[in-house]
Amino acid sequence: MELNLTKPIIFFDLETTGLMIGHDHIVEICLHKVMPDNSTETRTYRIRPTDSDGKTIAIPPECSAIHGIYDKDVADKPSFKELSKELYDFIGDSDLAGYNSNKFDVPLLVEEFLRAGIDFDVKKRHLVDVQNIFHKMEQRTLIAAYKFYCGKDLREAHSADADTLATYEVLKAQIERYAETEYIDEHGKVIRPVVNDVAALSKFTCNNEWADLAGHIGYDKQKHEIFRFGKHKGETVESVFEKEPAYYDWMMKSDFPLSTKKTIQDVYNRMKQQKIDQLKMHFNSK
Repeated sequence: MELNLTKPIIFFDLETTGLMIGHDHIVEICLHKVMPDNSTETRTYRIRPTDSDGKTIAIPPECSAIHGIYDKDVADKPSFKELSKELYDFIGDSDLAGYNSNKFDVPLLVEEFLRAGIDFDVKKRHLVDVQNIFHKMEQRTLIAAYKFYCGKDLREAHSADADTLATYEVLKAQIERYAETEYIDEHGKVIRPVVNDVAALSKFTCNNEWADLAGHIGYDKQKHEIFRFGKHKGETVESVFEKEPAYYDWMMKSDFPLSTKKTIQDVYNRMKQQKIDQLKMHFNSK
């Protein structure tokens, strides 16, 4: 079967220097672009990790032992910043899909783009996390998923190429397998969520309670941004910034992911604009 697409979707996988979104960097990325006519194009890049000054960052040996990419393998490769425009142009307005991508790959990709000075907006894209479908329906690993859904052994696991293409195959097999399968959601409603529609798959696999990609900021029932950590956990971001303006400055100077900082900056700017609008209304009413 083929995917039912109205716009391109890119299946992608990252190999990195670690698992900290606000700290670590990409050393390899594979992008498998599927067009609405189901034609495909695959690109794989090795990337030299660099700090904000452009100096090369060493790949930790424990990470190299997993993905097989060592410092010598990326010594002559471009940095993410040098590749950023090419990657941005290739991705275009595509939706994004991956395995555990909503928690790790998407936030880290956005982080790298922000470090390169590019605001890579995912709010207008559908995000499909194949792992979430798998965990909600079967709860196993990618290797097991590939064997379970596709009847094949995943060779060269932890290679970006192999993992990316396996994820693509697994999603197509999941759509076929669960086309008529019912699922009870958190509200007790019986639904059939795994359908050949990227928007529906995105809704099923995304955590819509998060306002930022790292999960530091969430939403309350009224869709107001709230803190999901620390001493203000459960309080709205606006109320905290109103009573404790220094908390905004502390967050912006701390080691939070850039995507989290952008989220709170959006709230802060919205509050400033609201005050300006209120003042304008006040003076215009005189």
